[in-house]
Amino acid sequence: TRLVANNFSGSVLVARAGEVVLAKGYGLARRDPPLPFTAETVFDIGSITKPFTAAAILSLEMDGKVKTADPITKYFTDVPADKRDITLHQLLTHTAGFVDSLGGDYERIGRDEFIRLALASKLRSKPGAAYSYSNVGYSLLAAIVELVNQKAYGQTLRERLLLRAGMQATGYVEPEWSKLPVAHGYVKEKDWGTPLDHAWAPDGPFWHLRGNGGLLSTVVDLYRWSVALETDSILSRAALEAHLTPKVSEGFLSGGSQYAYGWSVSKDRKGRRVIEHNGSNGIFFADLRMYPDERTVLILATNATGLKHMSELSRVSRLVLDDQ
Repeated sequence: TRLVANNFSGSVLVARAGEVVLAKGYGLARRDPPLPFTAETVFDIGSITKPFTAAAILSLEMDGKVKTADPITKYFTDVPADKRDITLHQLLTHTAGFVDSLGGDYERIGRDEFIRLALASKLRSKPGAAYSYSNVGYSLLAAIVELVNQKAYGQTLRERLLLRAGMQATGYVEPEWSKLPVAHGYVKEKDWGTPLDHAWAPDGPFWHLRGNGGLLSTVVDLYRWSVALETDSILSRAALEAHLTPKVSEGFLSGGSQYAYGWSVSKDRKGRRVIEHNGSNGIFFADLRMYPDERTVLILATNATGLKHMSELSRVSRLVLDDQ
């Protein structure tokens, strides 16, 4: 509340032991005409999309439609020699060697064109040799989801994951956004609009963004997903273990964090296990942290100018976990 005077706007949710103790909006989701930010305000969750892509792959694996050990040659044709040994596991853990991105979020590019572009790109490292965060890799996973399930990526997420978790306000083209409060982003004082005001294909974003970012959601819906991950109601026990178990180090600058399938896993300064992901498109910023052993979930979203409030969830965590 104090930070609103310093141009903070967004929403925060705190849950402990299965009970939501704070779910509140601060500041404005739209400045003109004024629209208050609430816990039900929709925003761009950025790379928190990646855990959903990973969960979609694991859901398909539960049905025997894919295996994380599969090489990408099982799903893509004309794969160059330097990429033939890349596996879904490597795409999921950012160890396939792809660069971070090959184009802008709203650049118009279709699925097949994107696949050709990615397969023709120069790798940063040999597959399996090093961790290198890659949006490209997660868009390729989204392409595999579409090819295997023969439905749009967003539709697969909605049917297999979102609706089953009770997430009625999350997706790309569904639900009907005109009936929900969608936050505007701001670049200094300029209204950037909502993500829906920018180039968008009929079934979701174009392929430099699809699967790696761009999902719209609320802090309340993201909490529902964290609750779903506490049981095997959507993903089996084996799939959950694969989803949340650390696989590879994120590097010496990461503070000891490791990447699982779509999640960063680490320990805080008091040794507590933290499973988290954040996301940003340079305008919106969102952060989701789960402390499973403390049964504590913290979620923050902001459309604040310049993203200068990206560290606020760390302050919230110190308050909630009595780390003063």
